[in-house]
Parts: sequence; C-alpha cells; structure tokens
Amino acid sequence: MNQIVNPATEEPIAEMVEAGVEELDAAVEAARRAFDTWRAVSPSDRARLLRRLATVIEEHVEELALAETRNVGKPISDARGEATMVADVFHYYAGAVDKHLGETIPVAGGVDMTFREPLGVVGLITPWNFPMAIASWKLGPALACGNTVVIKPAELTPLTTMRIGELALEAGIPEGVLNVVPGKGSVVGQRLLEHPHVAKIGFTGSTEIGRKVMQAASGTIKRVTLELGGKSANLVFAEADLEAAAAPAP
Repeated sequence: MNQIVNPATEEPIAEMVEAGVEELDAAVEAARRAFDTWRAVSPSDRARLLRRLATVIEEHVEELALAETRNVGKPISDARGEATMVADVFHYYAGAVDKHLGETIPVAGGVDMTFREPLGVVGLITPWNFPMAIASWKLGPALACGNTVVIKPAELTPLTTMRIGELALEAGIPEGVLNVVPGKGSVVGQRLLEHPHVAKIGFTGSTEIGRKVMQAASGTIKRVTLELGGKSANLVFAEADLEAAAAPAP
C-alpha cells in the first residue's frame, strides 16, 4: 500500500494499492487487445473522442487542480493553469489527427508511397513535479496517432493521472486504450521498459535514470524518447531578496 502525502503539509491524503508485475502485464495485454480496434477508428472519430476528452477535462478543472495542489504541494493558481492547459493539449492533438500524413513520391517507372502507422502499445513514465501536464504532453500525440498506452505516473504523485484515466472512459475512449498503472519504478517501470509487447517508451526524469531506461529498452530494441535533466533555474544575485526569490520557486 502506497501512502500519498501532501508535501506542503506532510499530511497523508490518500492510500493507493501499488501495482506489481502481474498488473502491469495485464495492462499491456489490455492495450494489445484494444490496439487493432483503436487504430481502425477513423481520424475524424478519433479526433472527436479526443475533443470530448478535452471538454470533460474542462468540466473537471477545479477538481483536477485541487488534487494536483494537494498531491504536489504547489499553489492552486499554478495547478488551475496546468489543468486548463491539459484540456488545451487534448484539443490541440484532436486537431492534429487528420494532418499526420504520408507522402507520395514520383519515381521513374512507378510510384512510391510512404505510410505513417501507429506503433502499437506505447509505455509512458512521468515525473512527480508536473504530473498531469507532462502526462497530457505524452498521451495526446500517442492517442492521436492511433497507439494504445500504458502510463506509469511517479509513485509520489499518481492522483491526477489516475483521474485523467477515469475521465477518458467517461469521454468514450474505449477500454484498454489508456491504461494507468501506479507503482514503483523499480518494479512496474522496469517491467514496462523490458516488456516485449511494448513498442516505444516515453520517459521524463533524471539523466541518471534516463541512461537506465535506454539500457533496459535496448534488450527489445524499443524506440525511446527521453526528456532528461533539470531546467528553469532561478538566478539570484547578491542584492536580491532571497526569501522573496525562493517563495514562488517549485
């Protein structure tokens, strides 16, 4: 059992059963079963479902913001902006569904064509600092292109990603298309990286763990997208008010 804590107050706010290898395998299998159906959904219908998900998220912005604030410890004003942005991300990728095209190339004696096709099951691993925002940046393009997804949120901050998974079902996204599996990186994350039926990994986190992600995914020659390291540094000069500068820092 994983106890979820508000880092701003150190108050326990929830308890969540942690998934293990068996649950991760079941989620991947659900995504595999859903893939052929989801990839066959017409671009216009897939776009409609993603727009519906965006609308449902807009209807739950305050709920998501409060959950993010309690789980991450950030100001509610920041969390509201992020929840609104999550809806905007799904609106954006709904508009991109029918603009992801192949090419027809004229060649002597015939015609060559390239097709852009979904990969299959995509594994996503997100960090603790911007859980729902980073989840949406990964989920939007993966779903828009016809892939199914297994996403593992950070074990410290799983609440909003879990809720987005529920809202996806409410919006009409078919079961098995978006699967959220909370658990430890060393257990669930490791199995996701090594699973033979996962075609691609998207990871955001530290450079140290990113190296391990590449190594683990290499065994099955997965495609890997990494967003690593820190950013958004605060430069504080000697004449500045240190307390005022530190107050809004993440």
